[in-house]
Amino acid sequence: MSGQPVLLTAEEGDSVSLRGTGVTFKVPSEQARGASTTEWVATPGFDTGLHVHERLEETWYVLDGELEFHVGEEAFRASPGACVFVPPHVPHAFANRTEAPAKFLLIMSPPTHDRYFVELAEILARSGPPDSDAIAALRSKYDTQQISSLQPGTMPQPAAS
Repeated sequence: MSGQPVLLTAEEGDSVSLRGTGVTFKVPSEQARGASTTEWVATPGFDTGLHVHERLEETWYVLDGELEFHVGEEAFRASPGACVFVPPHVPHAFANRTEAPAKFLLIMSPPTHDRYFVELAEILARSGPPDSDAIAALRSKYDTQQISSLQPGTMPQPAAS
């Protein structure tokens, strides 16, 4: 970690694509000690499925569009200006269920979780269906326990045990 200040314009920052959903690293983990910051443009239909973290806490700030959240027992929609905080141990999911892209900031602490998205993008860039074994190993590496299956366009459901 360099601990150096970072100033990026709107178009700056390294980016990856999660099959169309863009993730731009605004304050990457290499720069941060407390939290990393990413800017997302989630395509319609993007859905993380219900998952939980043991150590990671996440904060979303919606810039444009609308996201649907499931946090604990609550489900709600977040529009521009909304801020959503999820501490460790709380099951959550977010999705873009609209017909338009949704733009938001995602702030993660500890900061190293941003590397999950770099590695996930590499897996998703391969031809064919996503490699579920590789994704499961990646989740384990980065403090992510998937609770629901990932079925596009459906509400998160508990994963079969």
